[in-house]
Amino acid sequence: MSPAMIAELAAIVVLAVLLVVGVLLLRRIRILRRGGVDVALREARALGDLGGWRSGLARYRGDEFRWYRISGLRSGPNVVLDRTRLEIVDRRAPLPGEMHPANSSVLSCRDGGTTWELAISADALTGFSSWLESTPPGRSTGYRQAS
Repeated sequence: MSPAMIAELAAIVVLAVLLVVGVLLLRRIRILRRGGVDVALREARALGDLGGWRSGLARYRGDEFRWYRISGLRSGPNVVLDRTRLEIVDRRAPLPGEMHPANSSVLSCRDGGTTWELAISADALTGFSSWLESTPPGRSTGYRQAS
């Protein structure tokens, strides 16, 4: 192979990779433009550990709370919380150094074996609580508050 053919092949590979990344990025932007609730999320950590927060957008879909990371290229939700298994374990104010909006709350929620922390504004918290407490007729309530 000549150096010119290698350069052409490399250019084709780079363009193909850029095209795939561009399509994924456009799909992600389309998902985010549909609207939702601003929520920062992380897996639960020891109190005082300020790291691990990721900004994202969440949407309610039936019994699922679907969270999409803002900076990711993944086409589907990054985290899905199931209302029928979800328990609010704790609620607290943000710690000094946590960069959450004013009047936000940090919820510790358990979904199965995983505990998540959600930093959510007061308005979004009202909607989240209503979603947890509501359930279609004929179903048991999916809302449980751990004691």
